[in-house]
Amino acid sequence: EYDGDRNSEGERHGFGKALLPNGDTYEGEYERGLRNGRGTYRFKNGALYTGNYLQNKKHGKGVFFYPDGSKYAGDWVHDHRQGYGEYLYANGDTYTGEWSNNKRHGQGTYVYKDTGSKYIGHWVNGIQEGPAEVIHLNHRFKGRFLNGKPLGRGKFIFDFGCEQHGEYIEPGQEKVEEEQEEPPLPVEPKWKVSEITALTAWSPHDEE
Repeated sequence: EYDGDRNSEGERHGFGKALLPNGDTYEGEYERGLRNGRGTYRFKNGALYTGNYLQNKKHGKGVFFYPDGSKYAGDWVHDHRQGYGEYLYANGDTYTGEWSNNKRHGQGTYVYKDTGSKYIGHWVNGIQEGPAEVIHLNHRFKGRFLNGKPLGRGKFIFDFGCEQHGEYIEPGQEKVEEEQEEPPLPVEPKWKVSEITALTAWSPHDEE
């Protein structure tokens, strides 16, 4: 069902409201039969998108409300979260920063609602990777991440005025006995302290 403007060829063109066969609805601008310009699309499952369209795809600035209560506000390219945007997750965590192909990618800040901790740094395909700073309630960590875990040289900076320098080291994999069917548990990098100093101005870039 469609109620709205059409062009001389009878295509949807201008402003209109449509009820789609799957139960979704769209209200907004059309150009030559396609959603183009600003509009609001309501999904039957409770999701909602309001923002810009280009040839039926979410493109430009827009806000998407997901059925689980999460929400993304930012840039879209051909139906993908791409560019800069803010995502509020269902658990209350937030990410503000760069996106590529629906994933956190580039520079961004992730705030964990439960602890108030913040990751400020680099992401690759949705995973924490590259130079970063993690800010906790009364201390912070500066270093590098690989595959979502800190690795290599870094330092903890404590609010009471000292720093603990060291590095995160990948522990050697234990030899697995032949009989064991279970895969080995993933091993967390271990923090090895090298020295404790007064506050200094070191950043992960100094290592490069």
